Amino acid sequence: MNSRPYLLTLLFLALAAALSIAVGSVFIPPADLWRVLTGRPPEEVTQAAVIILTLRLPRTLLVLLTGAALGGSGAAYQGVFRNPLADPYLIGVASGAGLGAVLAMSLRWPYSPLGLLAIPAAAFVGALLTVFLVYLLARVGKVVPTTNLILAGVAVSAFASALTSFLMLRSSGELHRAVAWLLGGSAMAGWKPALTVLPYLAVGLGVLVLSGHALNLLQFGDEQAAQMGLAVTRAKTVILLAASLTTAAAVAFSGIIGFIGLIAPHVMRLWFGPDYRRLVPLAALGGAGALLVADVLARLVMRPQELPVGLVTAVAGAPFFLWVLRRAKNQGYW
Repeated sequence: MNSRPYLLTLLFLALAAALSIAVGSVFIPPADLWRVLTGRPPEEVTQAAVIILTLRLPRTLLVLLTGAALGGSGAAYQGVFRNPLADPYLIGVASGAGLGAVLAMSLRWPYSPLGLLAIPAAAFVGALLTVFLVYLLARVGKVVPTTNLILAGVAVSAFASALTSFLMLRSSGELHRAVAWLLGGSAMAGWKPALTVLPYLAVGLGVLVLSGHALNLLQFGDEQAAQMGLAVTRAKTVILLAASLTTAAAVAFSGIIGFIGLIAPHVMRLWFGPDYRRLVPLAALGGAGALLVADVLARLVMRPQELPVGLVTAVAGAPFFLWVLRRAKNQGYW
């Protein structure tokens, strides 16, 4: 197996992670960063050690995990739907998570560790319930047709978005907090969010990486994939559930961040080919690096004020989306 794509992607990820740890309201020089990460720092960099170990490093890990979740699940969605414009929010995960989070905010939980944890918990439950409802509506007997799944996702997403808007209008005091979360901003800090989301992402991404062969077979169409020995309905269900679990966990702690799940798989496919056995892990690594870079830009654009990272990914991703749309039309996806 050619290891060059993995080495290049890991190098990009390492550079993005180092940049994320070093850049902020206080810049950490590379020499101090190296001392802190490789052992006990001398007394003159004790402040840098506190900043890195208690603030920057856990934030970088959470952003990295979120980007990996969106990139890997985006590749899986594109493979299942055989469409380069599919992304992790296609079947309502984002809308359900947004509804759950805004509902928790409207209850005006106190700004305590337990109160702040209620928001990602409600977002996670809302996302999973939305996916379950979409599956229930789309199912025909023992089969879940792709077209039904997309249409049900659009309908349920619109309904959840309408309820979210209603709650935001009713809860004016929490409007700013809700908008910041919906744009990809999270008030959670420290190691707890990253460590909480890690098991869900490990399971979800693990299943997706192991599903690379099934995703390759699905590119031939359902009938031919079945003739080649693939249990199509079961494979699709497992992949979509794993991708939805991964996305829901990431969104719950990081807010709604668009375009990473669209851009990362597409770039990796252009550079390293369409084989899903390596496309899924490469998209996860590339998505992690891309979101780290976007997070750094979000800190610098209006310094010292910090933008929601979802705004940065939207500004960069919207033109890319239009380019992918035009390319897909020219190649006859529709």
